[in-house]
Amino acid sequence: QVQLVESGGGLVQPGGSLRLSCAASGSIFSIYAMHWYRQAPGKQRELVAVITSEGSRNYADSVRGRFTMSRDNAKKMVYLQMNSLKPEDTAVYYCRGTYRFMDYWGKGTLVTVSS
Repeated sequence: QVQLVESGGGLVQPGGSLRLSCAASGSIFSIYAMHWYRQAPGKQRELVAVITSEGSRNYADSVRGRFTMSRDNAKKMVYLQMNSLKPEDTAVYYCRGTYRFMDYWGKGTLVTVSS
């Protein structure tokens, strides 16, 4: 069993930066692929970034070059550094951990990009 808790969301102006954190507890963290998803009002949830257990990363086209995902296995943490934020980045951001048939989600943290 894995529990995931996101933090770091808030209100930021366009062009600004935020760093989201996801704290994991309960099980062997390093084996999990970790993901960040987001869901904007009235839209479907979408994948933002993923980092495998080996550290390989991939990003959605909409955030590539602006967002950076990282993990610290010793601390059981994943991060999403978000730079050059745009109003269309406004969403609830969710952390997800997967390993084989196991699939865990956090409850999300709200990011609002507005002037």
